[in-house]
Amino acid sequence: MTGKTRGFIGMLALMSLGTGCGKAAAPFDQIKDGSVVAYRLQNYEPAATTTPTTTPTTPPAAGGVAIPGVPAEIQQWINQGAAGLKQLIPPGLVPPELLQGLGGGTATPTPAGTPAVDTTPRFPDTPPNFRILGQTQVVDPVLKKQLMKVFGKKSAFQLEHANCLYAEFGLRFGVPPAPANDVLVSFSCNQVAARGFAWPYPATGLKPETVKKLSAVINKLFPPGT
Repeated sequence: MTGKTRGFIGMLALMSLGTGCGKAAAPFDQIKDGSVVAYRLQNYEPAATTTPTTTPTTPPAAGGVAIPGVPAEIQQWINQGAAGLKQLIPPGLVPPELLQGLGGGTATPTPAGTPAVDTTPRFPDTPPNFRILGQTQVVDPVLKKQLMKVFGKKSAFQLEHANCLYAEFGLRFGVPPAPANDVLVSFSCNQVAARGFAWPYPATGLKPETVKKLSAVINKLFPPGT
């Protein structure tokens, strides 16, 4: 091997290291070895002091059901089958007959006269935040690696998304004692948002393939019916 050949190979190796080939962008590179908690979130709740009204929207898709008080983006998402993530539909938000039609369980109605006192934990810690419907510690290294791959790549995101943020899923990760990083994921609005750190990419919209990969992980973290 000539000196020129060795030099060329060395230059390629340095270029590969410089581009971070195969590595996740910071801070998502912390997911693999850090503490990770996943959250099911209630994406929307009508104001308690007002009578909910249906947001002006186009008629629901064929076979869809209009849900009073629910924003158009969420209603469209539900009528499309909730992108294969029925377990993220908040209980009580959808009429039981529609939820059963989507393969979900029966929603439990709120008893009349129940005091409007909000004691439900929320994510993230500071507003705007969302009610936590369920949470789980992510300990499976395979699932952590999959999450790192989904969020750690610039190519997973696009500029196109709806102008809203009704989050159905949240992720908190980090390496103690450093502060945790929070991510909100809104499938109904097709975008994500960062809390506690600067989003590292110019785009926040979810690409169809990203939705598919993230949905597969969520279905393992929160199996349908749980």
